Amino acid sequence: MKVRIKFAKYGSMKFIGHLDMMRFFQKAVRRADIDVKYSEGFSPHQIMSFAAPLGVGIESCGEYLDLEVQSMSSSEDMKNTLNQVMVEGVKVLAVNVLPDQTKNAMASVAAASYQIHLKEGAFGIPDLAKAVADFYAQERIPFTKETKKSVMEIDLKQGIYEMYADETQVLEEIMSTSAAMYIADSAEKRKSVPCIRMTVDASSGGNIKPTVVFEKFCAFTGCDIPACAIQVTRLETYTDLAKGGQKRQLAPLLL
Repeated sequence: MKVRIKFAKYGSMKFIGHLDMMRFFQKAVRRADIDVKYSEGFSPHQIMSFAAPLGVGIESCGEYLDLEVQSMSSSEDMKNTLNQVMVEGVKVLAVNVLPDQTKNAMASVAAASYQIHLKEGAFGIPDLAKAVADFYAQERIPFTKETKKSVMEIDLKQGIYEMYADETQVLEEIMSTSAAMYIADSAEKRKSVPCIRMTVDASSGGNIKPTVVFEKFCAFTGCDIPACAIQVTRLETYTDLAKGGQKRQLAPLLL
């Protein structure tokens, strides 16, 4: 039986890398006494698959992992049991049982949505909404992508599905009702701030980083905002329900 777990990662835990998060969940599953399924062979391991690695320093309320289990009482019981062994900064938001034919989380990822706001102050752009709209209206957004094996020129515009400016609450408004319960109830947290939201390609073949888009936006507007001054939050991770040739139909991984 395969289950898909949605969780949030925030606070100081945003500085924990992907491999350490994998180890954390492996230990959490054991502590929660989940009847997890192990691989066969000389070195058995829990059959677990994460959707899309999250960059260090990025918060999220839309992380997913798949876990194969031998048995379980109910999705709600598993969520509550896991949350009892979670540390501050990680919270399980939902657990769903998947049909047997469902692709694993990593193979299902098509896109992800993000929010970017400044940790302090404003963007320093008189009309942020117009600046974002003008940036997104460009026919092409060229970017030189460097890898260990090659250097190539790509068009970021093809991988940016949506981008706009907004006024939002830091953490509180972007979190779902189920996630909002653990957000600190302080005036600073509730403060409304300008932000930039975007939905970008997060598939293995595309994978557009929101920080790269923001860097190009800064270059376009002439503003000088260092990476250390912004907070990036992943809002949701999506799969594409469209069948061959159909228009893109993005839906959250937890269906």
